[in-house]
Amino acid sequence: MNLREAIARYGEVKGDLLMVDRFLNHRVDPEVMTAVGVDIAAWLTGRNPDLILTAEASGIPPALAASREMGIPMVYAKKYLGPGERYTFSREVSSPTKGAEYRVEVARRVLEPGLRVAIVDDFLAGGRTATSLGEIAEEAGCEVVGAIFAIEKTFSGGRELLESHGWDVHALVGITSLDGGGVEIAD
Repeated sequence: MNLREAIARYGEVKGDLLMVDRFLNHRVDPEVMTAVGVDIAAWLTGRNPDLILTAEASGIPPALAASREMGIPMVYAKKYLGPGERYTFSREVSSPTKGAEYRVEVARRVLEPGLRVAIVDDFLAGGRTATSLGEIAEEAGCEVVGAIFAIEKTFSGGRELLESHGWDVHALVGITSLDGGGVEIAD
């Protein structure tokens, strides 16, 4: 089963959220995730990343699948609430989905200057987490070669935010509407 089929079969709309926790970001379907990894790797191949960067926890499955497919390492930013005194690159992120502020952190020793970094995540909506990851990579002296997502809510403005940084952005599946409890998938 591919990602589109999984969304059609298991995706549920709750308000303005598309729930994909039955196959992508809570319960993980290995067949779907393998297909996602292959598709992400295909898009990244010409960009030649040295490393994939994502955020815990829901970004880990697609990032790991792509990392395995490409034979390159993956790093995930850890999320923390409250003050931090660690030796990290970090950014504060506001999550409208969770209704909270949190901090994403990457240990300085795992991002070496000069690396070509690809941002991979499960969802692109407002783009705040992905933007923070890209900024962290650039602060570490790395080059962001692109940002790719399993699913994008095309009406949420995240793509524009990322592109304003000069980063190439791609999604495997674009969701154009969740109106009336239905899921409209872009061609």
